[in-house]
Amino acid sequence: MDVISNLILIDSDMRRRAAISHVLSSSNIHVEPFEHVAELASSWPRSGVVLIHDEPGAIEELIESMARQGEWFPIIAFSEQPAAQRIVQAVLDGAIDYIAWPISPEELTDNLSRAITRAESLGNAKLREVMARARVDRLTRREREVLGGVASGLSNRLIGEKLSISPRTVEIHRANMLNKLGANHTSDAIRIAIEASLVN
Repeated sequence: MDVISNLILIDSDMRRRAAISHVLSSSNIHVEPFEHVAELASSWPRSGVVLIHDEPGAIEELIESMARQGEWFPIIAFSEQPAAQRIVQAVLDGAIDYIAWPISPEELTDNLSRAITRAESLGNAKLREVMARARVDRLTRREREVLGGVASGLSNRLIGEKLSISPRTVEIHRANMLNKLGANHTSDAIRIAIEASLVN
């Protein structure tokens, strides 16, 4: 099975990294092991699927790193005996699948192949969402509220009334918001808001 050629493994536990690499050595999967996301950022791969141990903040850090690089790799999270809530949170954070470790080589290869197929259908849309979210995350709470108002088609006066601030203050927040988003026009900002799933 040669669906996946490159697996980017991020796990701070050396023993587990070695065990996973060993499990996959019998398949056609090349494993690139990394201890943490920062280490990955210094030697960014050209392609692959990321298998990341689900530690607090790890998926968010990986997504921020991918957004800075302008690259999106499918993310599969894993941990030992994960609770349902933890799996849901990982998927909300950006993982496309979750694996409970330990797992047999066959199951792991099958899971990875399924994730790749799903990732191919997500492709560019997911990258745009990741990039848009990273941009929106730079905004202050007030700038985000103004963006929400702009995306809903409200005028500065109506946004001001809704937020209990003056239209002039809305204008200042709007200019800052456009600048931080790297948007030339309001329509660019609205597109970014939609891609970041701020508005439907």
